[in-house]
Amino acid sequence: MKATILFIAGATILAGCATQLSESERQMRAERMFKEGFSKGNQEMAARVVQQDETQALCSKYPRGVPEAIASKIEKSQQATIRYPASGNLMGDWREGEKIAQDGWGLRFTDTGQPNRTNGGNCYACHQLAPQELSYGTLGPSLYQFGKVRGYGLEIQKYAYGKVYNAEAYSACTGMPRFGHNGILTEQQIKDVVALLMDPASPVNQ
Repeated sequence: MKATILFIAGATILAGCATQLSESERQMRAERMFKEGFSKGNQEMAARVVQQDETQALCSKYPRGVPEAIASKIEKSQQATIRYPASGNLMGDWREGEKIAQDGWGLRFTDTGQPNRTNGGNCYACHQLAPQELSYGTLGPSLYQFGKVRGYGLEIQKYAYGKVYNAEAYSACTGMPRFGHNGILTEQQIKDVVALLMDPASPVNQ
């Protein structure tokens, strides 16, 4: 009983101290802890979190949901950032796309020490892509039969490419990374992911 009382008293004191911190002090403390946590990790990713761009800052400002007018502004500005392949060819090799979807390298703060290592997309962390995949995330919608359901036309290919390149252009403040916009994936890698989603031969569309 005595130990319980001491624990509750200590927690109360700590809570009281925390409430005495100003907003700027809490922000500074959070940033310091974040930097210390990333001291040996992916510095580019750390920099994007601490030094937010305009879109990230707007999304952080509205944690409970961005107003419709602001969301429209974000989507319009981000749509302008999408760079489609000059060749007009939006699809690569679905086999390479599957490797990218399975690979989480480059999106974790511990991913350092291999300068020539290409990033992955880690798509399975948030999406179902093929029925034989038993372990996948559910933060995002299932993409199984993506092309089979939506069709294989150029407009859908363009949508898929744009969504992977910069998802904020279609859904403001989404949790999906801006793979092309932030240089996480190359143009060829994005084309390969689009092929994974759109190629009729891909396991996604079986």
